Amino acid sequence: RKCGGTNVRDADYDPQLISNVRHPPFVDLVLVGSFVVFMSAFAGVGLASMRVKKDTTDDYLVAGRGMSPALAALSAVSTWNSGYMFIGYIGFTFTMGYSILWIGLGSIAGQVLAWTWLYKFIQQSAKERGVRSLSSLVSDVTGSPEAKLAAILSVLFLAVYAAAQLTSGGKALYVMLGWSEVFGILIGFVLVVAYCYAGGIRASIWTDAAQSSVMIIGSSLLCYVALQEVGGFSGLHLGLEAEKANLTSVVPADLNFGVGLWVFAFFLGGLSVAGQPQVVSRVMTLGSDGDRRTAMIWFFVWQTPFILIMTVIGLASRVVFSNGNFDPELGLPMLAMETLGPVWVGLILASIFAATMSTADSQVLACTAAFTDDVMPSISQDHKKTKIVTVVIALLATAISIFGLYVPGGDSVFVLVVLAVYGLGAIFIPILIIRWAGYRPDTIHSVAMMLAALFAVLLWSISGFGDDVFPSVPGMGAAFMTHFVMNEIRGSEASPLGRYEMPELRSLAVGALVLLAPYSAIEAAYVVYRPESSESDSGLPGDWVVEAVFDRKVMADGIEYLDDGETLSLEMHTDSVSGAQGTNVVGVSVTLLYSEDETSSGLGCAVPGATSPDPDTITGKISNAAYNGSSSGQNSGGDISSHTVEVEWFNSSLIGNLSGVPKSDIVDGLEAGESGLGAYLLELTVTVESGGSPGCSHTDDGEEVEYVVELITLDYTIASA
Repeated sequence: RKCGGTNVRDADYDPQLISNVRHPPFVDLVLVGSFVVFMSAFAGVGLASMRVKKDTTDDYLVAGRGMSPALAALSAVSTWNSGYMFIGYIGFTFTMGYSILWIGLGSIAGQVLAWTWLYKFIQQSAKERGVRSLSSLVSDVTGSPEAKLAAILSVLFLAVYAAAQLTSGGKALYVMLGWSEVFGILIGFVLVVAYCYAGGIRASIWTDAAQSSVMIIGSSLLCYVALQEVGGFSGLHLGLEAEKANLTSVVPADLNFGVGLWVFAFFLGGLSVAGQPQVVSRVMTLGSDGDRRTAMIWFFVWQTPFILIMTVIGLASRVVFSNGNFDPELGLPMLAMETLGPVWVGLILASIFAATMSTADSQVLACTAAFTDDVMPSISQDHKKTKIVTVVIALLATAISIFGLYVPGGDSVFVLVVLAVYGLGAIFIPILIIRWAGYRPDTIHSVAMMLAALFAVLLWSISGFGDDVFPSVPGMGAAFMTHFVMNEIRGSEASPLGRYEMPELRSLAVGALVLLAPYSAIEAAYVVYRPESSESDSGLPGDWVVEAVFDRKVMADGIEYLDDGETLSLEMHTDSVSGAQGTNVVGVSVTLLYSEDETSSGLGCAVPGATSPDPDTITGKISNAAYNGSSSGQNSGGDISSHTVEVEWFNSSLIGNLSGVPKSDIVDGLEAGESGLGAYLLELTVTVESGGSPGCSHTDDGEEVEYVVELITLDYTIASA
């Protein structure tokens, strides 16, 4: 039984979308009940940690370094993925198609290296020095200037990251239950604070492990049902081909810097897991190196199938919700509502919400550790003041999340997460690597590397090249270049590679050639065999049945008296129409109604026909930023007359039975995008003609015109013939 059965083709989870998937009251009640039950269970697991917690800052921030490897690993999976995997990754898969496999392969390869190499160094260094934050590891002295800078940058990035998690939770609640986003964000704030006060990082880890276990079951079911919905793997492939041929290509088109750097950026993104304070804190809870190795096995055994499941769900959502300007980040929650019963929808919603909230909790705790250990080390052992810092940071993240709702693009989970992950990775990974190699940079050296990475990531993100190469490459590249330059210009006798000697130029040249040969071959193959430009790709031709449903929404109406020769201008906006935002507005219609008020007087009016009025001309013109149209009509005696002005901007020939047409061409022809939204101008003009005859004079100063302006909306379905 489906929880909802409509074809959704909307953007940005607007009210119209929610009304399209509203369920019968009983189904809504079951869904809410299921959500409350599972959410209470997850919250109860976190609150149960109160029974074993100790009122110390060490237990609060790193669980006394005695956490179970399995629990720490499951929590790391949830914290690393969370809202990004459920919302952002689904949206990216929706957009990229099969080429998404490179983010999976590259990221996993980078994560394996991080777990086997950098995490070992981080765990040993943190345990030896007794530190609880990643920012403390950028120098030999806790609270040093470079550690303070790293802590401040951590707080800034993680506050934005935590805000993205709160936004994810609010977004899921709004889409699936219709609750206000602000209400959902505030619920998340309460849960974050409750988790922190209940058991600190232990509560977060326990909750993560519980929801990870349940979510793998729920997402597996959703994956299975979604595959049935699209006709199995073969139907999925054919659906993607019909939607857009590029979706079935293993590499994307139009990469300005080639495919090599594009894939390498994902590898560095995976390596950046060692630069995420909220994930590193899980490693710091482990007691020994053996625990780390065990946790690594648990991590990849759990994460790998999870990524595969989410990839299939993202691809299936592209086929199911192929029509129109659908917001890709709504793929998973909308697919659940489209294909599953209310109990399972409630479980998945609770899992998403719990994951985002416990991840936000982890990020808030990581900010707390960075602030108390490095910015204000004087309160690092004060348990009460540490909790106060936690509440303040949680309030900051909540404020950012709510503020983002009112900023264009401020609620994009994918953009915020990519910026935070690659920003933190570029700041921390290069310094951790050179310190692992035995190089000990001083304060100026470390600060220069971090600032170079920070500005490189920010500038690259706003440059427009982020789609070609993710900012991990320029960010880490800038940091390493700064390291080598600083080492050279400051005349250091130490090797820039620390305990390793710098290779001779000949060896470097040979190594560069060894790497350049396969790289050049890969890039040459990409140039020759890459898919056609995504802008020109329209999918494979097919046979389709297109059914259309038109509706009209009144935008403005009224009655105006116009004098002869007067032009009245009336401004209106689609914002005044409830539910217009996000709908497919394909036209506008203006209905004009008018009569004749011409009068006559004089002795000659007794002659038959002498009082007959001459028809007046009423002209209406409607226009917006892209389209306009006009039409004129005439009144006739004392009867009510009318005419309409209609302007449409869709291809009506694409409705009905079609043959040999790419599916994407149908969508392009029937979707208006934003062109039907915005400001409109209605202009009304009356031109009077006064009749009359000898002895019978006529008077006509103008006419009263009634107008009704309606938006024409189109909803449609496309099915294989």
